[in-house]
Amino acid sequence: MSQPKLKPPPLRAGDKVAIVAPASNIRPDALEAGCRRLRKIGYEPVYDPGILEQDLYFAGPVERRLEELHRAFVNSEIRAILCARGGYGANYLLPRLDLDLIRRHPKIFVGYSDLTCLLTWLRDVAGLVTFHGPMVAKDFASEEGIDVNSWSAALSGEHDSRFSEDAGIAPLVPGGAEGELYGGCLSILVASLGTPYEIRTEGKLLFLEDVAAKPYQIDRMLMQLRLSGKLHGVRGIIFGEMLDCVQAPDQPYTLQEIVRRVLGDLGVPVAWGLRSGHVTRGNVTLPIGVRAALEVTGKAAELRILEPATATTETASVRLS
Repeated sequence: MSQPKLKPPPLRAGDKVAIVAPASNIRPDALEAGCRRLRKIGYEPVYDPGILEQDLYFAGPVERRLEELHRAFVNSEIRAILCARGGYGANYLLPRLDLDLIRRHPKIFVGYSDLTCLLTWLRDVAGLVTFHGPMVAKDFASEEGIDVNSWSAALSGEHDSRFSEDAGIAPLVPGGAEGELYGGCLSILVASLGTPYEIRTEGKLLFLEDVAAKPYQIDRMLMQLRLSGKLHGVRGIIFGEMLDCVQAPDQPYTLQEIVRRVLGDLGVPVAWGLRSGHVTRGNVTLPIGVRAALEVTGKAAELRILEPATATTETASVRLS
């Protein structure tokens, strides 16, 4: 059973945002490009000098990455914590996270890809609503890297956001359901199975996305979720863009066909293509841990956010450009 919701305060114009690197090392030019965009939007990005450290393929040793994250939560001047990039390495932090500290200092926490394990664990055990959305050295560093409306709505406390065709969503298996929105990168979710940090999917609308995984690998991971019982009690499933998840350009089947074969008899609605996480453009921000509704017909699909993701309905005056 997930913890009761702990919603962070909303993000406002002029707020300080901490940039953290809990996983792989980052390029200085990409970090600065993302920070320039954040300043243009109206935020004040800050980061520790050690963020550019490198230890093998990590952003420095685990102690540096852990301390950086804890300091960002404790610092009363920081309103949101944005991950610089994913890659690999966030799982090293899981056994050492001070969840009591995080509960005492709830903050907006945004990331995707390898950061999925932190998004789900913070929701499951700390109770914190987290955000599957754009990262600084990747999406903010690109001119068309973020979806403006979903970012503003999720972090400012708006609700009744709707995602449909303009966010990439298409129908796959018809049906309707409500549940808590949950999930992230499929390979990271599957990697949690059999560990103390195993995902908690009962009653959830499960969001699944990945990048550069072959169709048979997607099939295998979905079957692993199914055989482990993690799809029992799931209310609905929304797939991401599934960028570059092909065997070959001329393969005689689609990934959607594979997904229908594996999941089509679950009796839950399934939608396809929501542009969040690994995407071609316009990364959509999804609040993890809030009530949502999924409606899929033969012709269209819509995901609707039913409650604010932050602690108040205070509206940020930030205008992205």
